[in-house]
Amino acid sequence: MRLASMTRAVGVAAASALFVVGAVPQAQASPSAGYIGDGYANNSHGVWCVQHLLNTAGRGADIPEDAVWGPLTKQTVKAFQSAYGLTVDDIVGKATGQKLLDKGDPYYGGHNYCYWYLPSY
Repeated sequence: MRLASMTRAVGVAAASALFVVGAVPQAQASPSAGYIGDGYANNSHGVWCVQHLLNTAGRGADIPEDAVWGPLTKQTVKAFQSAYGLTVDDIVGKATGQKLLDKGDPYYGGHNYCYWYLPSY
């Protein structure tokens, strides 16, 4: 009888562990987020993050947060890159994405929401 109870307890513990492990969301790693700019797929969440973080990075940007990669967003990315000594190429690659995450709104930046959509290191 004791062996049967132990076997049942081990089975319940194993099933519980599988449930807990399976319930943890598998997140996309930030370093694999796609670049944003002309000629790229431009995930709308990523473009919105670029716009929002540019507007909150303390450089006086005031661009619509419409999730559309357009001329004003592109121009503001170039100004941001120039202000922070980054390569001015109007593409949000790893260096620009990391700087936006560091300098923009900490609620969305850092390792929060936008981290999953912007390329970074």
